[in-house]
Amino acid sequence: MSDERHDDRDYSVVVNEEEQYSIWLLDRPVPAGWRREGTTGSRSDCLAHIEEIWTDMRPLSLRRRMQAHNGTAT
Repeated sequence: MSDERHDDRDYSVVVNEEEQYSIWLLDRPVPAGWRREGTTGSRSDCLAHIEEIWTDMRPLSLRRRMQAHNGTAT
């Protein structure tokens, strides 16, 4: 396992169809079902960005079902 304190690799923030976020090494192809969100940088910068923007951890499909059940718009 690499020491995260000395990780000087570049990462990108990725997101899937359920609006779940992760980071991925910038020089590697993104796995099927994920796309680059647009933010790149250090591991800590990318994780800080995700923490700031990903405020609802529920998958998109669950949020939509709950909104439909409650009669609210998406």
